[in-house]
Amino acid sequence: MPDAKVELDHRSPFQLLVATILSAQCTDQRVNQVTPGLFRTYARPEDFSKANPGALEAAIKPTGFYKSKARSLIATGRILTERFGGKVPRTMDELVQLPGVGRKTANVVLGHCFGQPGIVVDTHVKRVSARLGLTNSDDPAVIEEDLQRVIPIERWISGSQLLLLHGRYVCVAKKPKCAQCSIYSDCPWEGKQPR
Repeated sequence: MPDAKVELDHRSPFQLLVATILSAQCTDQRVNQVTPGLFRTYARPEDFSKANPGALEAAIKPTGFYKSKARSLIATGRILTERFGGKVPRTMDELVQLPGVGRKTANVVLGHCFGQPGIVVDTHVKRVSARLGLTNSDDPAVIEEDLQRVIPIERWISGSQLLLLHGRYVCVAKKPKCAQCSIYSDCPWEGKQPR
């Protein structure tokens, strides 16, 4: 994957923020099916801040956990409008104050929209990092720190995206595709399948 990029369709930092919030416990493919219509109706943070909760819930229902996601999006729209002039903040400290935004989402936005080094730790990165012996922890914050020690800072964005995509498409949870793995010979995982 020489050109590893985030697979959530977006045209702005705000769209990526919304899409990443929606991606919790949902596939990027499903989010990409929902967001075109969503962004036609809710184009700006202010539109989310004024959204009718029921209408927003109906629009995002296919992404799952739609009630809590709708609450987060409405509150995030309000905060972005009132505190940040409708702009997505460019710091970790400010981003994680937004409802529905943790370090993972903040690192996605900071890295892919603003070029700020960060390591995204999702379920795929967590699994692949453990299988490769890059971490012994289940805690995303610890995994992030462990990966920061082994990946050069200029590769944090692309490196974590490569781990994520490798976990999504090759080193999958239940039946890893070891026969297709480009790093098979370097993988110390005891559960890997023989070639």
